[in-house]
Amino acid sequence: MATVGTGPAAALPAADLEDVLFKLPSAEPTPLPELVARTTAARRAFTAARYSDLGRVLPGLIATAEATRDASDGSDRRQASAVLARAYVLAAEHASKRHSDAAWVAADRALTAARSSGMPVPVGEAARVLAITMRRSGNWPSAVHLLAREASELDTANPRTGAVRTTLQPTAAYSAAAGQDRRAALALLNAADDDVKRRPDVPDGLFIVEATHTQVDVYRIGVLNTLGAPDEGVKIAADPNIDVMPTAERRARAWTDIARMWHALGDNQQTFTALCHVEQEAPQEVRRPSLRALTSHLLYGPARIQGLREFAARTGALAGA
Repeated sequence: MATVGTGPAAALPAADLEDVLFKLPSAEPTPLPELVARTTAARRAFTAARYSDLGRVLPGLIATAEATRDASDGSDRRQASAVLARAYVLAAEHASKRHSDAAWVAADRALTAARSSGMPVPVGEAARVLAITMRRSGNWPSAVHLLAREASELDTANPRTGAVRTTLQPTAAYSAAAGQDRRAALALLNAADDDVKRRPDVPDGLFIVEATHTQVDVYRIGVLNTLGAPDEGVKIAADPNIDVMPTAERRARAWTDIARMWHALGDNQQTFTALCHVEQEAPQEVRRPSLRALTSHLLYGPARIQGLREFAARTGALAGA
């Protein structure tokens, strides 16, 4: 059975990912349990922020999932479509980390495969990554509309689908904030907060379902940053217990939002401290283009921060590193 490796490897370049999505490698169908196991291993690579491992296995995983779906029928085909959707969600998230337009292709294919599965959880997760891609391209109204439509079709009486619906609300809030619609953004966050207070924790599965108070608080910090009100996030940033967040990728993203908050407030030392937390949680996360740019801004700014130059060299933010 193929597994995700742990040795050093270069992440799949953005251009290569685009090429792969338009011309998948040859692959044979595989039994569904093996396909699920391979996809679960790839998902673990993402949540552990091992992006180079993920980039290496994505082409073969997507090709195998496509071949397995095409060779299946009935309930097996629906299940294979759900797994294929998960693989494309991972591809979209990987592309987004690299600021690659390949995220559009992967997210669109994820939603198509998810709809073919007829399963609400894959549809909700695929809609979420497509909406993120829309927002990052500047099309925030379409992102909010898509998420609102998908959320309205999820059964809130079912704990798992209800939790997926809750996860769509903070994503929609981020999209509304991108359009500077403060009232809508905060209303969506408050609705998500109310939902998590009423809903017990939901077991994790092949698709990530994280609907917690801490997650909503972290989104609130990012939303306030986007709305140009980082000062309102300071009190919130003091409360979330980031250590309880279940994955390294989520913990690193939480510290990223806090770093951006402090940077917007002009506190370079606190910004650097938060970036160090990002590196501690996920060394590959801090090498993302946006965080390298933030590190460079600190490095070439007027303040001198102990350890910053070494951090910049280690994370690729130092010119020539």
